[in-house]
Amino acid sequence: MPTPASFCGSNGTVRRLRRDRLKKSFINSTLLYNVQFRLSSTKNYRSSAYGTAKSGVGISSMGVMNPGLVMRNIIPVVMAGVLGIYGLIVAVIIQGSIVAPQGGLSQYSLYTGFAHLAAGLCCGLSGLAAGMAIGIVGDAGVRAVGQQEKLFVGMILILIFAEALGLYGLIVALILSQNSYTCDNNN
Repeated sequence: MPTPASFCGSNGTVRRLRRDRLKKSFINSTLLYNVQFRLSSTKNYRSSAYGTAKSGVGISSMGVMNPGLVMRNIIPVVMAGVLGIYGLIVAVIIQGSIVAPQGGLSQYSLYTGFAHLAAGLCCGLSGLAAGMAIGIVGDAGVRAVGQQEKLFVGMILILIFAEALGLYGLIVALILSQNSYTCDNNN
């Protein structure tokens, strides 16, 4: 089983980063950070946009039949909008933990890069699932509430559980983002 020190170089020593090696290397910590940022942010933004659009269609359709309930049924749109903020939170926290190279030596190990990648995947994919659930439930729920107002509480409960999927992903991503290993500069 590899130790965090093995991600810095052979026998725990830090590899010198040369320009030609950096250009040829596919897996490096900067690439992992960029992938993490894109996964965390874009998945959450897309899910937020999908949930907002899908719920907005339901609100518009319901508003034709019962215009007095439009403002009351705007909750799915707000809940879908919150999902985009989760990705931003994870991206900002991970960006704050990145250490710049010093003297040509990388301080940001692959261990830390993979931990941050896992955090981005966790937050992004759980946000994607939550956004799709909020969009589908919001669309159908708002239309149902337009016909029978007693279904409002049930719709809100289902939306809360759908939002919890994204919140669980945010919590796990925050825990994963705290795993790090700093390469030592002995050599």
